[in-house]
Amino acid sequence: MPLKFTLPSGESVAVDVINLLNGGYAGRHQEHVRAHVEELALLGVPAPTVTPTMYPVSPYLAQQATVVPVQHGKTSGEVEWAIIVAEDGRILLTLACDHTDRELEVHGIAWSKNASPDVLANEAWLLSEVEDHIDELTLTAWVTNGGVEEKIQAATFADLLPPSHWVDVLKERNLLNPGTVLISGTVNMLEGINQFADAWRAELTDPKLGRTISLNYDVVQMATPIG
Repeated sequence: MPLKFTLPSGESVAVDVINLLNGGYAGRHQEHVRAHVEELALLGVPAPTVTPTMYPVSPYLAQQATVVPVQHGKTSGEVEWAIIVAEDGRILLTLACDHTDRELEVHGIAWSKNASPDVLANEAWLLSEVEDHIDELTLTAWVTNGGVEEKIQAATFADLLPPSHWVDVLKERNLLNPGTVLISGTVNMLEGINQFADAWRAELTDPKLGRTISLNYDVVQMATPIG
């Protein structure tokens, strides 16, 4: 089933996802990223050989879902932006939340990325309309635990490698083709907030043009297995 995005003009754009790619360790300041890699290694998370990373993910995991089924209580979202190559070659920008299995992550990041959906918003903007002020765009995420909502992530695009970086990477790898979706990598979570939440909500805001894209979904544990 194709993803469908509504542009500010009211145009609807359908995209059949062929390549789904997740950026990782994608902070704008790579020296800070390398320090973070060393911290994660102490916690048992395998260290990548290079940064930033890019992980192929099964295309069917790109979803515009409002419910994310999970197998246990140690999963969480990550607020990110996404670029999508439309059939006519236009590059769209939208909001995404990469839901990740944290228990599986210590065995392999690529495996954990394939355990849950990448949730994308229903609205998108043309990347060309925001590139001249891309670093002003903001990403914010909230989690709900026991009926109480708290902010867990907040950043600007200046904290992450810009879309132009990933466009160049996709060109180099012959992946800047219709049906390619790339998700940016995320930003740090605020300390003291439980990421293993009942629900996630996120916003991508353009303060210059005065508009916002949002998404939200519930996290629901699957039935207890037999055997």
